[in-house]
Amino acid sequence: MSRKRVDPAEEAFTKAALAVQQHPLFAPMSGRTHVSRRSEHPWASITTNGSLDAHPKRVADEAEWRWVLSHCFLHLGFGTPECTEVIEFQDALKMPGRPASWQPGSCLITEPPRRYGPVPPNWTDLFAAGLSNAAVAAVDVAGGARSSMSDARPVRDKWDLALSWFVSSYPLLGALASSMKVVADAELARGWDISIAAVSTASAEIYINPLASLSAAEWRFVLAHEMLHAALRHCDRVGGRDHHLWNVAADFVVNGWLVEMGVGEMPSGVLYDQELRGLSVESAYDRITTDLRRYRKLMTLRGKEGDLLGAPLRGPADFADLDDFYRRALLTGLSYHSPEHRGLLPAGLVQEIRALEQPPLSWDAQLARWFEEFVPLLEKRRSYARASRRQASTPDIPRPGWVRPEEAVARSTFGVVLDTSGSMDTKLLGKALGAIASYAAARDVPAARVVFCDAVAYDAGYLPVEEIASRGRVRGRGGTVLQPGVDLIERAADFPATGPILVITDGWCDVLRVRREHAFLIPVGAKLPFHPRGPVFRMS
Repeated sequence: MSRKRVDPAEEAFTKAALAVQQHPLFAPMSGRTHVSRRSEHPWASITTNGSLDAHPKRVADEAEWRWVLSHCFLHLGFGTPECTEVIEFQDALKMPGRPASWQPGSCLITEPPRRYGPVPPNWTDLFAAGLSNAAVAAVDVAGGARSSMSDARPVRDKWDLALSWFVSSYPLLGALASSMKVVADAELARGWDISIAAVSTASAEIYINPLASLSAAEWRFVLAHEMLHAALRHCDRVGGRDHHLWNVAADFVVNGWLVEMGVGEMPSGVLYDQELRGLSVESAYDRITTDLRRYRKLMTLRGKEGDLLGAPLRGPADFADLDDFYRRALLTGLSYHSPEHRGLLPAGLVQEIRALEQPPLSWDAQLARWFEEFVPLLEKRRSYARASRRQASTPDIPRPGWVRPEEAVARSTFGVVLDTSGSMDTKLLGKALGAIASYAAARDVPAARVVFCDAVAYDAGYLPVEEIASRGRVRGRGGTVLQPGVDLIERAADFPATGPILVITDGWCDVLRVRREHAFLIPVGAKLPFHPRGPVFRMS
């Protein structure tokens, strides 16, 4: 059986075309071009819509064809028909293979008729992306990650190039960019209605829609926007505010900072208001809530939903101490940014970053402060009706001893509504009850009014504070209904009218209405199904 004869000239052209297409410098442009051999020009011709045609009868070796095809691509990237500039660039790159018969005009660049074919791409932007790819490839070659520049590697996307730019050129966000991950998944973006981008502070991941038509400068703006959202913990600072309006207020503030700093280019349709410039997120929220009808219709980078995602979209979070991670990243970036004179930073942004130097109080310290405010420490007084402990040392000198008021139980107490359903974490429950017992003992509270709740409420009455932890057990029953427990304590005749109530739950409960001073103790990451009016302490 006879074998088909391979044309050496055609094989050389095919290998050269493949090598040029895989080269990091030309890979972005090659994806938008079509190469064939039907040109009537001496060597090759190329049109601005990306049609590259070589002469079908021209015989040359692989190195010569690589030089010729690269020359055509560079014509598109430079946007000029002058061969001199292109040849000088090739000589600077030390690109071998220039044909001996090459003359000025051997390559022709033409404009196709506008009524035919799609709109030509922006070859200058594609060439700039190729230059970035080539720089990265050169570093890989120097570091041994690839053997040569011709190794086939995936082309870096615009968002990856934007993220790398922060690491190399913008110290303020460089530490953040080096640790955060960009997830470009069109299916995930479609499922979560992400039109451009969203961020999960819990996993340090930025979710983007790869189908969004943004330039490299616009991707810089978008990534910086999401990184500042995460680092400044906008998701956790919402408190009892409306989540969407808080997200809108945070967008106005962050976008104002980025415009002032000149980071990237703001995409069209992004929230920006000159009147809100310089305000904190809290102040901007107070300002926009005066016109709810207007601001509720505004969209974030995600779309109709907010781009602040508390939980990750792809499984559990990878970071154990987010506060420490984001605080160190921003403070380190600020320390490197200022001495390098990389541009002025808005005063409001610097103020928020400086505030991170003072880490927030832990949940147990915040709970202790709540006890100090709403469970007053009883003032003891001296009375000669009770002898002092030192009386034995001075029997001839009477000494008064410390006594507490007789109404101690009625005045110094608090109520506990405890979620004992099966969804509660037993370790966190024990930690919470232990903290409550220690703080109550420090405030000289002899007993607390306790109600256990899962499907129904169980009134345990007044329990000594040291017994609360031993009495609280997860019952493992159905859903949690806490409102009857709250009502039971509020209506109890033996519970003081000014006594505060502490609700301990995992968030899987009914909507509560508490008519007196109260607070919530929930695990980190949990959310209440309503906007709480009292403070919320998150156990870690």
